[in-house]
Amino acid sequence: MVYFFQLNPTQYFVVETIEKLNNESLNKLSWLFNDAKLIEGYQLDGKFIGPRKEMITPWSTNAVEISQNMGISGI
Repeated sequence: MVYFFQLNPTQYFVVETIEKLNNESLNKLSWLFNDAKLIEGYQLDGKFIGPRKEMITPWSTNAVEISQNMGISGI
């Protein structure tokens, strides 16, 4: 599953998971992303700048570890 969180009109967080997350895990991720709002849907329209989806960044590595420490698995 892929989840989209919108922080403001120009910033999004995209999270890929192995399985569907429960509401508690989604609320934790929203908190982690500074209360970003979960967007319903399977894709975002527009042009976006960021790392390639295949690229592992220091932020993504830290975010996975943080989410695991928060009790969210499968990211």
